[in-house]
Amino acid sequence: MKVRDVRFGPNSVTLTHASNGCMYVRSNYPLGPYPARLTDRLDHWAAKTPDRVFLAQRDASGGWRTKTYAQAREAVHNVAQALLDRPVSTERPVTVLSGNDIEHGLIELGAMYAGIPYAPVSTAYSLVSTDFGKLRHIFGLLTPGLVYAADAKAYRKALDAVLPPDAELITSETFSRLSATHATEAVDRAYARATPDTVAKILFTSGSTGIPKGVINTQRMLASNQEMVRSILAFTDEDPPILCDWMPWNHTFGGNHDFGWVLYNGGSLYIDEGRPTPGGIETTIRNLEDVRPNVYLNVPKGFEALLPFLRGRPGFRAKFFSRLKMFYYAGAGISQPVWDELQRHAREEIGEEILMFTGLGSTETGPAALFPGKDLRRAGDVGLPAPGVELKLVPVEEKLEMRLRSPSVSPGYWRQPDLTAAAFDEEGFYKIGDALRFVDPNDVQKGFAFDGRLAEDFKLSTGTWVSMGPLRARFLAHCSPYAQDVVIAGHERDDVTALIFPAHDACKGMTPEQVRALFERLLRDLSVLSTGSSNRIARAMIVTEPLSIDKHEVTDKGSLNQGAILRNRAVLVEELYAAEPSPRVIVV
Repeated sequence: MKVRDVRFGPNSVTLTHASNGCMYVRSNYPLGPYPARLTDRLDHWAAKTPDRVFLAQRDASGGWRTKTYAQAREAVHNVAQALLDRPVSTERPVTVLSGNDIEHGLIELGAMYAGIPYAPVSTAYSLVSTDFGKLRHIFGLLTPGLVYAADAKAYRKALDAVLPPDAELITSETFSRLSATHATEAVDRAYARATPDTVAKILFTSGSTGIPKGVINTQRMLASNQEMVRSILAFTDEDPPILCDWMPWNHTFGGNHDFGWVLYNGGSLYIDEGRPTPGGIETTIRNLEDVRPNVYLNVPKGFEALLPFLRGRPGFRAKFFSRLKMFYYAGAGISQPVWDELQRHAREEIGEEILMFTGLGSTETGPAALFPGKDLRRAGDVGLPAPGVELKLVPVEEKLEMRLRSPSVSPGYWRQPDLTAAAFDEEGFYKIGDALRFVDPNDVQKGFAFDGRLAEDFKLSTGTWVSMGPLRARFLAHCSPYAQDVVIAGHERDDVTALIFPAHDACKGMTPEQVRALFERLLRDLSVLSTGSSNRIARAMIVTEPLSIDKHEVTDKGSLNQGAILRNRAVLVEELYAAEPSPRVIVV
């Protein structure tokens, strides 16, 4: 089947072997030139395409309020002057508590022009958390001098808990204190002092402990990473990205990749206030009908939420595919059934398929590091290192640990030197913690596939390794759409077991007995396809108690923290392995 044409840049790699068993993979193409600062691109596009929409957002009446590149540049300069007039600095950075909006974007870029670090913080730490533990930890690391929260009323409890007494609070109602300040030559002088090593932003990510770490993002990181993306997705030279995107800017995918991709290539970002949830997806559909993006980026859950509207609204489907060139997913692996249905709708609507694209990276890598080519046809494949990226493969047990070195890798963690030292090996490669496998061991040009998180893998009592990532992905694909997620247990046990978190929407209307019977059948069918104890789930339990962000069981983006869940729910795990299973345990 024909795929809608998208122009890619060239990429191939060279593989070398070291005497210690490590392998090194490098692109055969050099990384192209990139600016000293990402914000140089705002100046570029304000001069070249001053009237093109840069940022857009729904206003109270439902229409789109916009900022063109020229308008944004003027406002950003004014914000930068306002920040220079205030007691904010590297020691007292700018912090944003609320989500994506135009004012947030202008504050971010204004801080960069002023050479002052900016730190966006997950809204969940303010609006979902009840003890504000993570928020207190973050504010203790940052010591912010200015805090932006669009709606002071919504954030009042969090602000009362963490706002320093000497920090200024800015809201959407008081934003004019910044934007109405007249820029002077002081902004140009401050901007001239900013170098590629200047800290542009601090992004917080939670590791296995759930305690946020502040990942330092320099100007070099941001600019070089966007040049890496452009070197692969070369079509943006003639067709700048038009995005309708909800991904939060406190995450590297939404804040670095998506926001930066638009800015670097002179595109337009329409801020989607919807979400891939029962209460938010209708808003997203309305926005997509208006915007008709040429690239649609989302997490796998977002693509799943889109499917009912592609099935049931022919008018929406026609608009959605009218100029779409690419699906782009990140954050987790997309299931093959979702992938296949998206392509079926594309074939029926436009007579050709839409390229499904992804990559692999992390907050610490900018994020983009590995990219597939335009012949990607299977979920899980992540491609080759981009120009400028060096990939090191280290044998660990039966797997290949991936480590990365490039100009877009973070220099470390904000005010946490011990974590910084532990994150890099003796050659300066960042230890990302993921494993890769060759798609074809005889042909490195076919790229790599994701092979799970090393920290999550474990051994059974028999000494058999369980690769948790692939097993989890296999379970979710088989149990789609009824399983929201699953946690795998079995460390030093005889068998693999699972805690199943059902998808409430898909199981709506079923009794608990019917849900149990459904998963019993699904697990039995999955067991037939298993090849041994390492990928056979012997027992399972359905968990209905909600996950807790305060107990580090779930991140603000919805990802499960397997280690925290197993620790917090140790009683359930013991119940799974009891000699006489309780009625709650499904024995496969």
